[in-house]
Amino acid sequence: MFDAKKVKDECVEWIRDFFEKNGKGCNAVIGISGGKDSSIAAALCVEALGKERVIGVLMPQGEQHDIDKAFLLVNHLDIKYYVVNIKDAVDGIIANMPEGLEITTQTKQNIPPRIRMSTLYAVSQSCNGRVCNTCNLSEDWVGYSTRYGDSVGDFSPMSFLTVTEVKEIGRVLGLPDELVDKVPIDGLCGKTDEENLGFTYAELDVYIRTGKIEDKEKKAIIDKKHTANLFKLQLMPSFKPEF
Repeated sequence: MFDAKKVKDECVEWIRDFFEKNGKGCNAVIGISGGKDSSIAAALCVEALGKERVIGVLMPQGEQHDIDKAFLLVNHLDIKYYVVNIKDAVDGIIANMPEGLEITTQTKQNIPPRIRMSTLYAVSQSCNGRVCNTCNLSEDWVGYSTRYGDSVGDFSPMSFLTVTEVKEIGRVLGLPDELVDKVPIDGLCGKTDEENLGFTYAELDVYIRTGKIEDKEKKAIIDKKHTANLFKLQLMPSFKPEF
């Protein structure tokens, strides 16, 4: 049985310990999308460090239809925040790609999260910060993140927690239901996570924790994605000569 209160308390202590060893007095810098993951990660950091040491960064690409949820979160936690619109940066990269080079749909979809991560580190380096990764185990399991985009950070409080478990922690933290239960949208192509993946997080989470899944086709999809994307969770392979 998952004890959300116990795990939340342990995670808060883990964050405190990380900062004690890797950035005493530093601030936690978090990209705030208005979704459950960034909301819960921010709330964990507030409990661990105090709201004065947590900085949110809102990074819309032009107009963001659900940015009101991001403002709801920073106001609920009463944390300092910055808004950096990344539209010009994204458009500038695409406009300056070499002529004759075909820019694929996937390329266009992955530029924004990589720009957002560069933005987070720019803010972090300017305000004595450490960047919080907001990925969870469910997304990582099937590679549902952008390499060198939302997949990176300086510390990761939720990488070993499934979506189901993260949401339970969000409730323990007292976050508004509309943030915890917000339907996850990838922010890249406009579809929900589950539409893109081909299975629900509930199905995936049970499979991760128990190995059980009734739909064999969905099992095959999950297994294929997991195997194909393991490289995202590993250190970059490096040649080591023998002397």
